[in-house]
Amino acid sequence: MGASLVVLPASAGAADTRQTAVVSLGDSAMSGEGAGSYEPGTEGQNGNWCHRSTQSMIHRTALAERTVNLACSGADSSNVSLADTTHYTEGSQARRLVEVARQYRVTTVLVQVGANDDPRFADTMVDCVAAWVNPFGASCRSKLATQWPARLTAMAPKVETALRDVRSAMAQAGYADSSYSLVLTSYASPVTEKMDKLLHGPQGCPLRLPDAAYGRTVAVPQFAEALRGVASRSGVKFLDFSRATEGREACSKGGSSTGEWQRRLTVDPYALVNGGLDAIGIHLAQQSFHPNAAAHAQLGRCVTEFVNGGAASARCLEGADGNLHAVA
Repeated sequence: MGASLVVLPASAGAADTRQTAVVSLGDSAMSGEGAGSYEPGTEGQNGNWCHRSTQSMIHRTALAERTVNLACSGADSSNVSLADTTHYTEGSQARRLVEVARQYRVTTVLVQVGANDDPRFADTMVDCVAAWVNPFGASCRSKLATQWPARLTAMAPKVETALRDVRSAMAQAGYADSSYSLVLTSYASPVTEKMDKLLHGPQGCPLRLPDAAYGRTVAVPQFAEALRGVASRSGVKFLDFSRATEGREACSKGGSSTGEWQRRLTVDPYALVNGGLDAIGIHLAQQSFHPNAAAHAQLGRCVTEFVNGGAASARCLEGADGNLHAVA
């Protein structure tokens, strides 16, 4: 009898044995500015002020075996994109994503960016503090009311470009769009008008109450809606943080910051130790009005719930149990 030939089915491909990873890109709100415990080399050493925290929300997720934080304080959309840019000594975040995505099997990419583009969030906060210092001058909100919508409109295409480049970076690393989740988030309101009417300034929130109210109820929600539109046009998931720290904003608890999820005005003299004279100015107060470590723990929890839930969009809201939940 002649020998028979047995043909085995073609292999679907070797199993991917790389560790899974979730990666974050963006600016200070994502890097962990305000959460403390910053990675060595990102606290002003040699000009690197990325303030990349070991307590940032990406490290508080439960989505993969590894968590990788590429975000950097002060970054704008061009710094996230594949453009040839340098920010605080670091190059393109999307280009570094290619390397990470080749080393690990990336399952989720989390992006939070736009605040340092046309909205100029940090400068806006400084303007609002200056308005508080000069009670006889114009209010902060009077200028914002006419400028804010146009700033958001100008920002949107820049964030869209960054997201396209993130997709491109993942494609360069061999990923199909359907093989991972790409999530864009908005920002939480750092302040509220619900503060001690007389002492909120000395307590660390030198802002006019009507200006703070405008920020919480108008500017931040409009910012979120602009980013929601970006996510929709870009075909990515969207997680709304605009009310994530509601009731726990800076100075919302009066004389004590216990229970708050946003930092009050914070001057950090220790920045001079690592950054030297370079720290003088904005870097001394760089951590101000950013989510603290407690907030990042809750945001990481909400991100995990959102990604695991599979919804296309949701809001992070505090539930009756005191924790943030992703509400579709």
